[in-house]
Amino acid sequence: MTGGRRALQLSVAAASLVPLSVATISLLRGPIWLGQAAPIATDLDSHFRYLSGIFLALGIAFASCIPAIERKGPRFRLLAAMVVAGGIGRAWSAYQVGGPSAGHIAGLAIELGLVPALVLWQAIVAVRYRTGSSPGPASADGA
Repeated sequence: MTGGRRALQLSVAAASLVPLSVATISLLRGPIWLGQAAPIATDLDSHFRYLSGIFLALGIAFASCIPAIERKGPRFRLLAAMVVAGGIGRAWSAYQVGGPSAGHIAGLAIELGLVPALVLWQAIVAVRYRTGSSPGPASADGA
């Protein structure tokens, strides 16, 4: 994956919209918005909303990396590791219980495909900025 800092920033911003929007809806509506029939077990609803809060914080944390993405490698990798760990859990669930709905399959693709690709891209951009092989802050790249 090639591209400059600005393209990476825009990609991370777009990807951050998923946890920011889905988590907000999940916090407000609970699992019912996913087509789960009411009533939902109280403990299941509580846990779902708790995890949705963590998911929202994760989206905010990813968004906080955007302004200086080339210098946010350690934070970016930690956040990505959390997402990949969740994706592994989702994949394990699919193996044990069966395939989830299309939305969750898309989530799995983001968690185990897109996020690792963004980590690699961030590392490439960071190296370019450290070595000076990328244009400086006033570049047309938007850096």
